[in-house]
Amino acid sequence: MASGRRRVLVKLSGEVLAGTAGNGIDAVALGRISDEFREGSVGGVEIGVVIGCGNMIRGTADAGDELDLTTADSMRMLGTVINALALQDILERKGIETRVMTAIRMEELAEPYIRRRALRHLEKNQTVIFAAGTGNPYFSTDTAAVLRAIQIKANVIIKATSVEGVYSADPKKDKSATLHEEISYRDVMMAELKVMDQTAITLCKENHLPLIVLNIHRPGAIAAAVRGERVGTLVR
Repeated sequence: MASGRRRVLVKLSGEVLAGTAGNGIDAVALGRISDEFREGSVGGVEIGVVIGCGNMIRGTADAGDELDLTTADSMRMLGTVINALALQDILERKGIETRVMTAIRMEELAEPYIRRRALRHLEKNQTVIFAAGTGNPYFSTDTAAVLRAIQIKANVIIKATSVEGVYSADPKKDKSATLHEEISYRDVMMAELKVMDQTAITLCKENHLPLIVLNIHRPGAIAAAVRGERVGTLVR
């Protein structure tokens, strides 16, 4: 990484691409997210992105009981490629040079993930979207995001969710839940807070990777976090 440059990995949930429709891909939602990336990248911030596929399929629950988990996870990985291509298209329409790299080889659509090539793209100030998870079933896109963040030596991973940050309990179920401005990975694990799955949290903790959890629906939140401003909850 060039001296003084900031590098971040943004984890987006697939649901956010659906907008108010609840499923599929919404052009308005895509446009809003791309504006955040464009604003945040001002000043040469290097950005990597991992997107989920909750706007299409969420494991066997949506795929039907007849599908085993390996098949459902394979479908989910392909869903992230669709989302990545959609985001790439809208980003490039707004002047942001973008590369999609996939953990499953499909050269007609995107580049295969090669760490050194990804680093080179980032150094050239190209936004890199990492698709197809880790390329293996049984690993969430949260885990894939943390893995890619570690591999590209990101300064921080930003998880954009539907809540303001990390709460003492689920704020949608417990009205008395309080928002943490900062919390340790140890406390997250001890309290079993649903920030990320345990594999992802453990990887963050063991590799000393800071995590910012913020509300993707708050205008300017992603851009502010990318620039290094304090927003949401800091986990470290």
